[in-house]
Amino acid sequence: MTRGMDALFQPLQVGTMALRNRIMLPPHGAAVGNLWGSLDDARVNVGYWASRARDGAGWIDGITGFVDNSLLVPGFVPTGLGAVRHGVFRAPFFKERAGMYCDAIHEAGACATSQLVMQGGMPHSPSGRIANYTNNQVSHALRADEIRWFVDEYAFSARQAKEAGLDGVELHANHEDLLELFFSPATNLRDDEYGGDFERRMRFIRDILSAIRAEVGSDFTIGVRLNMDELFEGGYDADGGLAIAQALEATGHVDYIHGVIGNSWGAPSYLQPHNYGIAQWSGMAGRFKAALKLPFVYTGRVTTIEAGAEIIANGQADVVGMARANFAEPNIVSKAKAGKVDEIRPCIGCNDCLHARSVEGMPFGCAVNPRTGRETEPVLGEAAVKKRVLVVGGGPAGLELAALLAELGHAVTLWERGAALGGQMRIAGAVPENRAFIDFLDFQRRRLDRLGVEVVVGKDATVENVAAFGADTVALATGATARRPDVAGAHLPFVVDGRDVMTGAVTVGERVAVIAAEDHMQPLVVASFLVDRGKQVQLIYQTPAIAPLVGKYSIGAPLAKISARGARVRVMERVVAIEQGRLHTRNVYSGAESEVVDFDNVVLACGGVAESGLYDALRGTVKDLHILGDAYAPRRIWFATRQAYELAATI
Repeated sequence: MTRGMDALFQPLQVGTMALRNRIMLPPHGAAVGNLWGSLDDARVNVGYWASRARDGAGWIDGITGFVDNSLLVPGFVPTGLGAVRHGVFRAPFFKERAGMYCDAIHEAGACATSQLVMQGGMPHSPSGRIANYTNNQVSHALRADEIRWFVDEYAFSARQAKEAGLDGVELHANHEDLLELFFSPATNLRDDEYGGDFERRMRFIRDILSAIRAEVGSDFTIGVRLNMDELFEGGYDADGGLAIAQALEATGHVDYIHGVIGNSWGAPSYLQPHNYGIAQWSGMAGRFKAALKLPFVYTGRVTTIEAGAEIIANGQADVVGMARANFAEPNIVSKAKAGKVDEIRPCIGCNDCLHARSVEGMPFGCAVNPRTGRETEPVLGEAAVKKRVLVVGGGPAGLELAALLAELGHAVTLWERGAALGGQMRIAGAVPENRAFIDFLDFQRRRLDRLGVEVVVGKDATVENVAAFGADTVALATGATARRPDVAGAHLPFVVDGRDVMTGAVTVGERVAVIAAEDHMQPLVVASFLVDRGKQVQLIYQTPAIAPLVGKYSIGAPLAKISARGARVRVMERVVAIEQGRLHTRNVYSGAESEVVDFDNVVLACGGVAESGLYDALRGTVKDLHILGDAYAPRRIWFATRQAYELAATI
């Protein structure tokens, strides 16, 4: 291992916890399975955490533990993501379920902790002030007696955690948590003992820490997770965050500080997408580490094991939190220790692990690893009958299927029509924020090479050559062609497709109107590509919201980029006709007519149409024929790799 890797795998004492290495998994397992739901759900949740502990992670901070929120007037129902009424620590089965989690983590050799969370504004706050610009629900300003009620509830929750067998708790004082709202000069305008100057703004958490320590004693670890910089107008900056951290250290009740970044739905949000650099705020973390005596944990886009090792080796943190990297690669620790870094499946930071479930209500899944979330299911076994398989199409669906089938023992050949593998994923990688897409494609190519898959690029599949190949099984992942809107003027020469612009097949003028008729990232990626080249961009969406399938965790980042470069966005406008220098639009609800002018080119970002012609032509001539990915119905990487996994299980 390199010097950095050596540092990452050094043991460390944090409070009462003897960590075997410097890798922590912060809470994110609620997406995998509900520890407090059915017993089957709980087993899925525990199975996920246990698998990562068995792989070698030193610290699992896996429980997002909501503190009881029942101090409400009759009939009031908390709403919003993270809103609760009844916290988990008072659930009759809390100790049983938390004990399941603890036992599994401890058996695998890791330490197990839980957060204590009370989402701010749900409905409580210090002063009734709104804490972000995308949520206008006014909160309830807590009275002093209500504050004392919460102090007691935090202490009770920590005692429950200790009695369940946890090694410690972490106070969630970031990302608009109630505790952060008390820290912040933007949201705490009280004039009593719990607000006003810095010392009084800190009283709430000091009282909580004192009460917790009185309940749990000295043989239990207590940490605080806070935003290093609030990144909110009128809030505290990095200097203010450091003052908070030092004040917490001075209480004598805290064993570590955990520094993060981002607000709930801003830019960056608290789950930063790939628009931001790897470990982008580790330099800020280094300031905190240098100024504190307590162990310091840093979490924030630590998406590669190399980044984690560098942070530790550079003295920017004592421990690194890695969440989504563990979605992408379940064996990230063991592969790193074995020197197999090039075999680690990279996280691409698209956040579909979160959006697919929170926006679309779909099962949890990782875009690049379809096995994630299935830790309690049997692993696909070696095929009983080895087949000769032809996979046509080297996009995300075809690449994953070819690799999975080869891992099961089949002899696999992959044909790709283009000069390089990747399909639309490679095109999207032309913008800097999607650089991880290319890293993933490079990983897949190395994987195919290790498995002995025959890869042929520049090969255009036809009915004749597929039939002549003589495969036992043929799987077509032939992708999608660009969709053009069915409006007058859509085929005029100045109307071009975004993919052609991004590949350099066509050039555009300085002023560009982008017709956005795709519900996820494609229009924003095209706009990003254009503003990077200094173009003046107008985006015209017919949906009432921008990119309706991109969740709150990610939408802020691309909008921040393109708006900072002068891009303008119009919504609810359907383009009904295209003329030179003029788009005719109608409001999708009222039908009111309008126009878009001042452009040299129209660029289409309208999604795709399934390219299924080869499948239709081969039906009846190839006995074992399959179709997947965009060739079936154009969707995203998450859909493509999931279909590949399911299909591989049947071949």
